[in-house]
Amino acid sequence: PPVSAEFELHEASGFRQMQKLHVVSTETDNSTSSLFSQSYCRVRTILLFVREDTGALQEAPLLDDLRALIEFAQAGSIAGASDRLYRTPSAITRQLQRLEAALGAELLDRSVKPPRLNSLGSRVLEQARDLLRRTEALKCLASRDAEPHGLLRIGLAHPLAEGTLIEPIQAVTGKYPQVRLLLLSDRTNELFNRLLAGALDVAAVPLPEGRTAPPPLLTNIIATDRVEIVQGAAGNVRGDWKSLGRVPWVLNPPGCFLRANLVEQMGRAGFSPMIAAEIHNMHLQLAFVQSGYGVGLLPAHFIAGNISLDTVEVLRPPSFDLHMSVAIVRVGQLGALE
Repeated sequence: PPVSAEFELHEASGFRQMQKLHVVSTETDNSTSSLFSQSYCRVRTILLFVREDTGALQEAPLLDDLRALIEFAQAGSIAGASDRLYRTPSAITRQLQRLEAALGAELLDRSVKPPRLNSLGSRVLEQARDLLRRTEALKCLASRDAEPHGLLRIGLAHPLAEGTLIEPIQAVTGKYPQVRLLLLSDRTNELFNRLLAGALDVAAVPLPEGRTAPPPLLTNIIATDRVEIVQGAAGNVRGDWKSLGRVPWVLNPPGCFLRANLVEQMGRAGFSPMIAAEIHNMHLQLAFVQSGYGVGLLPAHFIAGNISLDTVEVLRPPSFDLHMSVAIVRVGQLGALE
């Protein structure tokens, strides 16, 4: 809002003339320590940000007034501060008076010419510098244009936690040395819960093809893969549901959508899998399959990336067609960590 005529005060007018604006006089409290405590609390309370239609983060008036106080202290005069901020001396004067009004205390000693900061003003100056430093850090944290920095907490669903992640993780930390990664492996539903609780920033999870994470989580599908039924190369299981219903299975524990899909398809054919092992780790599942302990259900990319295809045999019973998606899931924007 426009500044009222009563606020059009010049330096020589003095702070006490602003009492008609219902500014609390410092005479009500002679304790400098108490005034400082009240002033600091008011600074913290009034410290707000507003977002314009352009989406740019703009400083609230109080922050601008604090900047004027800092420039006044560095320049040593109203005129010097006006030169540094490219404003008129009267504009700087109004800003300082407005800051004093907001804090309810005098910050300048006007008994000398040019005015200078009093004891309380010097202490407020120290806090003002700290607040502006924190404000700039906050802007960098929220800005996509800033150099990525800070802690990035990544969740990995058990099927995706494998050794091939080492290289891309090293590439990220090598390119962005100010980013520190924290990795956590867990079940997909638990990762969703951690995302919603703010304990994770992003998570890489498998999803049924065509599905997304539950709202308000945001889903970005980055890959799809076929899921295969496999047995060891020396196995003699035929690729039909009847044969598959008579042999032991090595599967993920209950709660896995791949396992649920397999059980559903076998059930429609009148059979159910005999569970011999429930293991989250795909490498251990593969080892069991290769040893002949049982048949398994594994992603095609994992099979191709870890062994030659002649060490396992792919079994495809009638109408079996199972795919999965790999998705990056998050709650919202990551700012400088985008």
